[in-house]
Amino acid sequence: MKESICFTLNGKETLYTGSPAFRLLDVLRDEYRLTSVKCGCKEGECGACSVILDGELVNSCMIAMGRCEGSTIVTLEGFRTTERFAVIDKAYAAVSAVQCGYCIPGMVLATEALLTKLPHPTEEEIREGLSGNLCRCTGYNAIVKAVQIAAEEGNGLW
Repeated sequence: MKESICFTLNGKETLYTGSPAFRLLDVLRDEYRLTSVKCGCKEGECGACSVILDGELVNSCMIAMGRCEGSTIVTLEGFRTTERFAVIDKAYAAVSAVQCGYCIPGMVLATEALLTKLPHPTEEEIREGLSGNLCRCTGYNAIVKAVQIAAEEGNGLW
């Protein structure tokens, strides 16, 4: 008999009955159809599979489902309904920080995680905060600018 794993996913209590050894990345995509979570490197290096787990930005490809018992998990699908997302979304759009879009769900969640810890980050802190998320299109400058704008425009939200 399979073990049940209870956790909160995007604000909803969730019961998972599959293998506790399966990767969170695969479960989010295959079981819950949350496609903002991308499968990039499968090694925890690219950030395409980033989610917020118990308030921390993590690479879901490195998390076994057994670790999720009692946890709170937020994907872009859950985060995009928030006021904070609206500020980040507007900032990214203002400087055309999105090109192909593959990395953007992870970048947006990395932005949220960074601004939660440092509501007024320096450029160096932004670059460090985003360093676990690879982007092959923008060259990062537009994304860094977007985070600066979000911090300024969302003053008081974080």
